[in-house]
Amino acid sequence: MSPSPVHIAFIGGGNMASAIIGGLLRQGLQPTQITVIEPFSETAAKLMQDYGITALPSAGSTLALADLVVWAVKPQVFLEAAIPVTPHTQGALHLSVAAGIRTDSICRWTHSERVVRCMPNTPALIGQGITGLFACPSVTSQDKSLVEQVIGTTGQHLWVQQESQLDAVTALSGSGPAYVFYFLEAMTQAGVGMGLSAEQAYKLAVATFSGASSLAAASTESPEVLRQRVTSKGGTTYAAITSLEDSGVKASFVKAMQAAEVRARELGDEFGKA
Repeated sequence: MSPSPVHIAFIGGGNMASAIIGGLLRQGLQPTQITVIEPFSETAAKLMQDYGITALPSAGSTLALADLVVWAVKPQVFLEAAIPVTPHTQGALHLSVAAGIRTDSICRWTHSERVVRCMPNTPALIGQGITGLFACPSVTSQDKSLVEQVIGTTGQHLWVQQESQLDAVTALSGSGPAYVFYFLEAMTQAGVGMGLSAEQAYKLAVATFSGASSLAAASTESPEVLRQRVTSKGGTTYAAITSLEDSGVKASFVKAMQAAEVRARELGDEFGKA
């Protein structure tokens, strides 16, 4: 990010905020251009020590400097956090990373129509995440560009045209790392059962996921074709895939993601009531 006069305020200084702040500073933003509202003294002290930014225990007039407000709070405390912030930030662009809180609620609570909602995932903590983004109609192309620069510090991004699509993003990529870890658990367990040590099995499993994902990203072929290329009929992979198909694993996996999407919608209903 070019060290322009932009000032960014973070409401909440947890892991996601910390990941974005670190990325912004690496891209050239100055510590003086960042303010964090963080009521937990230990978290605030660590942010100031690690990044040299200003971390305040509560909202105040300093927030009037903010061009962009990043809401990095838990969804159940969003409204409570917004009450002291809103009087100072109504002219700012608002970016929410709070899961489940829909833009109509955010607009109402912040008294602003310039709201972007996003759904990141945990690989953002190491700069390899992907974030789904949805913008309200009042968000300008310049606003979107600023958001892209900020989110770009955590990895890739993808804009969706309908806010309801963020529920699908949540089910697919937001919750997705847990699915990968789940399969890594299973592969490690299987490896140990076949005589490998836990360390050996885990190393093989992680490297296989990482390598296969990189291959898929570099290829123009569909995952179905890529799978078929390593599935010779009558071979070992064929035996494994046939067993998975016979057990209905793919159908169960699709059903599981649909359950995640339903829960994402329920959370939006629950947290956006006020």
